[in-house]
Amino acid sequence: MAATKKIEEALAHIREAEKSLKTSLLKWKPDYDVAADEYNAAATCYKTAKQFTQCRECLLKAVENYKLNRSFFSAGKCLDQAALISKELGDLESIFTLCQRAACMYREHGIPDTAALSLEKGAKMIDTQLPEKALIMFEHAVDIVITEDRPRQAAEYQSRVSRLNVKMQKYDAATDAIRREICYHQAGENQPAIGRLTVALVLVQLARGDTVAAEKAFREWGSYCENEEVQTLEMLIQAFDEEDGDMAVKVLNSPFIKHMDVEYAKLARSLPVPKCSQETKKPGVTDTYPPYTSSSGADVDALAKGVGSTSISQNDEELDLC
Repeated sequence: MAATKKIEEALAHIREAEKSLKTSLLKWKPDYDVAADEYNAAATCYKTAKQFTQCRECLLKAVENYKLNRSFFSAGKCLDQAALISKELGDLESIFTLCQRAACMYREHGIPDTAALSLEKGAKMIDTQLPEKALIMFEHAVDIVITEDRPRQAAEYQSRVSRLNVKMQKYDAATDAIRREICYHQAGENQPAIGRLTVALVLVQLARGDTVAAEKAFREWGSYCENEEVQTLEMLIQAFDEEDGDMAVKVLNSPFIKHMDVEYAKLARSLPVPKCSQETKKPGVTDTYPPYTSSSGADVDALAKGVGSTSISQNDEELDLC
């Protein structure tokens, strides 16, 4: 009974919206603001009545009228609501498009932080079922905040890009994403995070089967690592370099590795360890690993200085979502 009453109330709002869009001899222009508010009110009634398809239709009509009235913030809020309704309907593909449009509206209104937040919320709704779409949304969020010269926030979104690439086993892309994340942390002067990311970068390089690149990453960023991180990386690289499977398993099962971010901990568990045991080690190979040096300091500083003026380029062509 209550649902029926709400549906009737929604229909009344829709009639008022349609009436406000009509013109006459004394009314030359449609009243877009009133129409948008009425469609929005109708959407709320449909939502209460659990009529989600009609609710989303009314929200999208409200968006069009808000845009015609240049009320971009209100249009963005309606698109955010439409994305939530799409989640209720199980239409995850629509969430991607709606959140991208919402971000466009918020940027048009001059609030890029809200635009990035809308993309983040949308990406979290679909990252399990549609990780590639979520990846694009997080990359878009990074692009927005770095344009505003906010490296700390950019690093937060970039971390999601890195982990999604690892989750999808796109290790080449993950390597580039982690390096970019490190640069953002450098620009934001967050050195402890760089040490943890160095461990993650070494794990990804080992997953690629490139022990030389793993050692190079350690040499490049090792000066930011804490003692525990240094010891872990030294033992890990030494184990893979000497094909010492026993030592590799021991390091990969250490509490430090297990307590990393979930995606990196899973990656460590799935790494193909060397099959050669400690007893069959090559003769003449020492048990000590040479100390690291920060040989790439100049290049690192140059990267950090360029972060503020660099935006992330996206592979897909930018659509006219507005």
